[in-house]
Amino acid sequence: MQEPPPAIYIFHKRECDPKKCTALKLGRLGLAKLVYRVSDLPAGSLFLYPFSPEVVAPGDRDIISSRGLSAVDCSWNRIGRIPSARFAGRHLPFLLAANPVNYAIPYKLSTLEAIAAAFYITGFTEEASSVLSKMKWGETFLSLNKEPLSAYAAARDRSGVLRAEGEFRAAYNV
Repeated sequence: MQEPPPAIYIFHKRECDPKKCTALKLGRLGLAKLVYRVSDLPAGSLFLYPFSPEVVAPGDRDIISSRGLSAVDCSWNRIGRIPSARFAGRHLPFLLAANPVNYAIPYKLSTLEAIAAAFYITGFTEEASSVLSKMKWGETFLSLNKEPLSAYAAARDRSGVLRAEGEFRAAYNV
């Protein structure tokens, strides 16, 4: 029997253009539960947060499988600190955006891209492809980041992800 897809939760701060918002689209499609208070995210879920000291790694699969994947949808220029002690906070390693607003800009991923990246790195590759298939440019994200995503997913642990990230950052002079 196949396990159900991991649950997706998004803390939505209502700071974006609703027509371009990938988080709202995931919510409309019933693929993610949108919440408007961080306290409504499930405790223990893997929480994608750029200020987390820990990077997403393949070993985080069990957390996503049992507790879900949480993300924040807001303007990253003014995100501020979010109390994240209730969660397994993680940041994403170096990746390039494929969304039309930030195409090829490192670390400027849409919420959908961030969720797909976390899925891919933790071995939920079908789920990553499924989420990305909801946008015209979704497949571009996978092709643009094929090498880094494969390297991160193949890493043995967090230090392996960070070593691979260092190589890609150096290659892109970031």
